[in-house]
Amino acid sequence: MDRVALRGLRARGHHGVFPHEREEGQTFVVDLVLGLDTRPAAAADDLAKTVHYGVVAEQVVEVVEGEPVDLIETLAERIAERCLSHQAVREVEVVVHKPEAPITVPFDDVTITITRSRA
Repeated sequence: MDRVALRGLRARGHHGVFPHEREEGQTFVVDLVLGLDTRPAAAADDLAKTVHYGVVAEQVVEVVEGEPVDLIETLAERIAERCLSHQAVREVEVVVHKPEAPITVPFDDVTITITRSRA
């Protein structure tokens, strides 16, 4: 399986279990690795036979900016579902970063990584 990666997609969302996270929002960063067979697109030099990663990026930002959820696990699942809605995408790895998580000790980042594929 071939891979198309998008790294560092940024969007402001209102996800979290605390009221201030829902009210103020924070920046979330998303990394994606899309698994697909790129041979048909390469042979025909045809965008319609692969995944349009620009469209995927816009859709991921819509999910992050959309309906708030308590958990980044839920957010990652919603992003994976959106990615798998593209016919060419057979599997996806989603990493959601929450660098502004409400943690009382110094830290660099909090992430969740999930991998989902078509059944």
